[in-house]
This record gives sequence, C-alpha cells and structure tokens, in this order.
Amino acid sequence: MEAKLKKFIKEFFNILEIDESFNLEVTEEEIKVSISSENPGILIGYHGETLESLQLILSLFLSKKLGEFKRVSLEVGDYKKNREEWLRKLAFDAKEKALSEGREIRLDDLKAWERRIVHMELADDKEVLSESMGEGRERALVIRPR
Repeated sequence: MEAKLKKFIKEFFNILEIDESFNLEVTEEEIKVSISSENPGILIGYHGETLESLQLILSLFLSKKLGEFKRVSLEVGDYKKNREEWLRKLAFDAKEKALSEGREIRLDDLKAWERRIVHMELADDKEVLSESMGEGRERALVIRPR
C-alpha cells in the first residue's frame, strides 16, 4: 500500500507543481506526509493556512484514489511539531490560570486540529475540563476548573 500511496502523492504534487521530496509513514490511524523544502513558508502560508488547505485537498485526493477515508497529516519543516509544543504549553498555562483565578479561560482562534491537541493534553486532567463551544469561526476552546 505504501508504494501506491507514494505514487498518488507524487501525482498530487505534480498536479500542483510542488517539486519537493517527502517522507511517508502509514499507521492504522493516519497517513503522515513530511515534506522537506528549502522554502517552507510558501507551503505553510500565513499561520499555517496554506498547509491546512493542502492537507485537506490531499486527504480528499487520497480518499478518492484509495476508495476509503484515512486521516492525513501533512508536515512541512517541523511547523506542526513546533506548533504542537506551543499548544501543549498553552494548555498548561491556561489550566494554571483557570485554577489560580477560579474561572473559565477562553482560547479563541484555534483551528480544529489545534483544539484537538489541547483537548488531548487535558483529557485525563483531574483539575480542569476542556470543552469546545460555538460554531464555525466563532468556535473557541474553554478550560475551566472541575
């Protein structure tokens, strides 16, 4: 299956005229594609918006080619890895603030995958709860003491 995926990803990159090398890791949960680029900013875009769009389109492209949906994670130049570390720190800081001030802390402007990281970070926490509230672009993550 990995050889087939590599072929499809190369086809996708050719269509978009992305001439970059990539590594592929396939797990039960997802297909991880890591792109090595000398100019990662073009693929990442403003606050990762281009990267998120490419990931969505690649996911749809591969789903159509494979005949089944698999979660796709597209990484360029450790952008997501670094962002995940920052999000874990944000989760810890928001937890501490919620506990010290005894109130809920609202985290706005997080993308769905970013909210998921914070939720996962706090999922087993005995002191705080995390919950997504709102709809669409107004969706926010709220962290509050239990």
